[in-house]
Amino acid sequence: QEDGELIVEGLLNVSWGLRRPIRLQMQDEQQRIRPPPSSCSWHSGCNLGTHGSVLKPSTLPDIPVAHREPGAGTESPGSGAAPRVTEDAPQLMRTRSDVGVRPRSRTRTPGEQRRLRRHRFSINGHFYNHKTSVFTPAYGSVTNVRINSTMTTPQVLKLLLNKFKIENSAEEFALYIVHTSGEKQRLRGSDFPLLARVLQGPCEQVAKVFLMEKDQVEEVTYDVS
Repeated sequence: QEDGELIVEGLLNVSWGLRRPIRLQMQDEQQRIRPPPSSCSWHSGCNLGTHGSVLKPSTLPDIPVAHREPGAGTESPGSGAAPRVTEDAPQLMRTRSDVGVRPRSRTRTPGEQRRLRRHRFSINGHFYNHKTSVFTPAYGSVTNVRINSTMTTPQVLKLLLNKFKIENSAEEFALYIVHTSGEKQRLRGSDFPLLARVLQGPCEQVAKVFLMEKDQVEEVTYDVS
């Protein structure tokens, strides 16, 4: 409560309803390009701390490197063949630093090579191209943002885009209350999304908040639905 005004704060669940890919911020070319935020963080509460921060993975233990015995896995000096090391040999166990720096050298199948050329992979149904930073959240999947009842629709949109480092302008999107009856109500710039959701009742199966493109969705009134 501030200045006698009651303020409600909490997590607002938002369902992805995008029809077009979104652009994620690219890192410096000298840095390793990271995938989008943790795959589970696109879903409600998974891998998130109490304040919406992504939890850090546990530290990997150091793995001892066993010393190779002389003559194991090598050709005799006079054979003329280059020394050959079998990757499956137990003597080549990697430490944590090795895993982060040294690429794994093995022959890939034609199918794997084609998949690498496409530079496209899926995380829990979300498709992400790590060369172009184009990402497509699965329709209907859920994320959340911590907001309060004084935040307007534009503020919530910007907070949501900043959370996932989305480069698209907030002007391209809108928040909609979508009912099971088919009714779609667009939240205006002066609306307060958290209050709008609270007024729909406790059951989110009846009414959900969707993030959608402005030019892809038309409002559907209660009479029409």
